[in-house]
Amino acid sequence: MQAAGRQFRSPRYTVCRLLIENISPLKIISTLDLIAATSGCYCTRESAQIAVLDIIHGPQANAHPSLTMKVSAPLLTAALASVATADNPIIQTIYSTDPAPLVHNGRVYLYTGHDEPGSTTFVMKDWRVFSSVDMVNWQDHGSPMSLATFSWADANAWAGQTIQRNGKFYWYASMRRRNGAMAVGVGVSDSPTGPFRDALGRPLVENWGIDPTVWIDDDGQAYMYWGNPGLWYVKLNPDMVSYSGDINTVTLTTTGFGTRSGNAERPTTYEEGSWIYKRTGKYYMVFAASCCSEHIGYSTGPGPTGPWTYGGVVMPTQGSSFTNHPGVIDYQGSSYFFYHNGALPGGGGYTRSVCVEPFTYGANGSIPVINMSKDGAPQVGNLNPYVRQEAETIAWESGVQTEPCSEGGMNVLSINNGDYIKVKGVAFGSGAKSFTARVSSATSGGKIEVRLNSTGGTLVGTCNVPGTGGWQTWTNVNCAVGGATGTRDLFFRFTGAGGELFRFNWWQFSQIAGLGLYCYRGSLTAVSSSLRGSVAKTVFADEQ
Repeated sequence: MQAAGRQFRSPRYTVCRLLIENISPLKIISTLDLIAATSGCYCTRESAQIAVLDIIHGPQANAHPSLTMKVSAPLLTAALASVATADNPIIQTIYSTDPAPLVHNGRVYLYTGHDEPGSTTFVMKDWRVFSSVDMVNWQDHGSPMSLATFSWADANAWAGQTIQRNGKFYWYASMRRRNGAMAVGVGVSDSPTGPFRDALGRPLVENWGIDPTVWIDDDGQAYMYWGNPGLWYVKLNPDMVSYSGDINTVTLTTTGFGTRSGNAERPTTYEEGSWIYKRTGKYYMVFAASCCSEHIGYSTGPGPTGPWTYGGVVMPTQGSSFTNHPGVIDYQGSSYFFYHNGALPGGGGYTRSVCVEPFTYGANGSIPVINMSKDGAPQVGNLNPYVRQEAETIAWESGVQTEPCSEGGMNVLSINNGDYIKVKGVAFGSGAKSFTARVSSATSGGKIEVRLNSTGGTLVGTCNVPGTGGWQTWTNVNCAVGGATGTRDLFFRFTGAGGELFRFNWWQFSQIAGLGLYCYRGSLTAVSSSLRGSVAKTVFADEQ
């Protein structure tokens, strides 16, 4: 066994050459094809008993001059199980509130508030971001914006919404000024996951109103609505951080927003938490209605400023939270309604949790009555276990939390004996052979049990996690896997003795025993351990 010392370097792609010896021709072919398919790389091969493998990674990988074979299609799964659905609430590591979904580049980004645990009033200090491609497994991106982002604010990190324009992301959120007044500020970022910075150094608007919602119309004009007890709007300028003209007051009528009984001072059902959007030529204003407890209602209009006509109840008063807050999107050909309730343990009006339901518009564009459920939305596609997946991508969990990771992004912490993470709809295809996890431990570590379908389901592998000398001192652990085939729900069950066991950054399966391909800070690394010494190992340079 030997590794060739030659490496190609180019700003257009990354390439590393491996020399594979003492392996059958059929094994060479199947190994290289599988590496190409599972990594999205391009491979070359030559000769029978000796194969040269160029793993070429990057947007122009196919421009490599020595390319003799191109395999660009992703690995196709051989079997499909029944469609998985989301577990509501979709976030369990924290109490999350006031959902504001955004579809961007084929992914749903979910911006939320954050209720502090054990609260008996609204204690909210930061905002959070999650994302998903399949509507059931949600990745935690942490807190890219907080009260500390805004030097003029001191409390009440309440509801907001993020929108993209001019290559930037603008997060409009309500918070309390240091003088005690509620105001709307604007955070801005180059990325949907932040970090966000204060775009103005002062509020955008300040009239005690809350819960901003933003829409950019087809002609490019942007509108921001907000308010409780009133409803106001401004026309935003193209810079998205200033507005033209005056603050406009919406005249709330029973024709436009429904009739509230028993409150002469507030005759319409409109309360707060508006969400504006346009669909098939019709403008929608969805809002939290009546109080308290709130239900969700909606109105429609021919233009972005109305006139509005009340459409009815979207979600009745349900759940154990006396507030609710809507967010509505279309994604991958389906429509989704986001809301919050108090369904998690310890949940209630001040400890809320975000949920999602699928729905179908009526033929005339009407929104049906949507009831809260535990099942949530069906999975869109499947999750690929043969590419790196973040440990904080979770469908359901028990006991764990998340924190910022020294290697970037987030990692899972607070892992104790018996805790687990569930990942839904994992497409193993013809079968996984090995599993790699990136872990750390300031104690003696523990074990990761890899199970299918439930915490007590089929055990397909066990990885031993050693002590690494620190909670942010990371290493990779590998273990063999057998019996992981088809499309299954995946459970990582954690075991060990004595308090917090270890922390968990990311994971990946391989269909070659002991061979895993994974990305690490822009590098693609080939790792081999059990092809009987047949495969050499080397690491890519950090070319992008």
